[in-house]
Amino acid sequence: MEPLIEIKDVKKLYVMGLEELYALKGVSLDINNNEYVAIMGPSGSGKSTLMNIIGCLDTPSSGEYKLNGKNVNEMEDDELAEIRNKEIGFVFQTFNLLPRINALSNVELPLIYSGKKKDERIELAESALINVGLEDRMNHKPNELSGGQRQRVAIARALVNNPSLILADEPTGNLDTKTGEEIMILFEDLWSKGNTIIIVTHEEEIAQNAHRIIKIRDGLIADDYLSEKGKLIAEKTKQQTISV
Repeated sequence: MEPLIEIKDVKKLYVMGLEELYALKGVSLDINNNEYVAIMGPSGSGKSTLMNIIGCLDTPSSGEYKLNGKNVNEMEDDELAEIRNKEIGFVFQTFNLLPRINALSNVELPLIYSGKKKDERIELAESALINVGLEDRMNHKPNELSGGQRQRVAIARALVNNPSLILADEPTGNLDTKTGEEIMILFEDLWSKGNTIIIVTHEEEIAQNAHRIIKIRDGLIADDYLSEKGKLIAEKTKQQTISV
């Protein structure tokens, strides 16, 4: 079975005047369907550049990136936009909700861009909000919601197109500790339902909620290992396989 994400020797070069800066210096990694991965690294490590490439917000200077078997390097801008809409659900630290419309309408937005009819949009958006525990907040605008509820709306919006991948950038960065923990429990629940999740964070405590941790330093992968949760799941899966 092909990995969901295949990255081979990806480099990203930025040219600023006479200066050339490699944000990524040859990164290779595979991520399978239904993995729960944290990408970690300090500021300037290249983790944000890697996230932008995985999310088709940027393209490599060299190397190869395949998402769901499709070669992203060869795509035009309109094809990349379609991939972003249909294959990737984005969750941002700042929520990125439109303030003048309610939660249901915010969640509907990706469906409008993908050409779904109104009745189907409403049904799918309602289902996504129920999935994140906001069935009683559908008609509330963002300023009528707590930070945690706004992030749940953003997660519902990321889920509504049934994407191959949920890509979350510092998803607890603007939340208090208790609310952040609730959001991480929600991600675990989404993973258990079959979603593939990548979280980009600089916080070790948040990364430990994922099952696999990839550490980036100076544009290269410095480490790639299972978290304690990941080890327990791997051992449980191994035992189940043996018993079968």
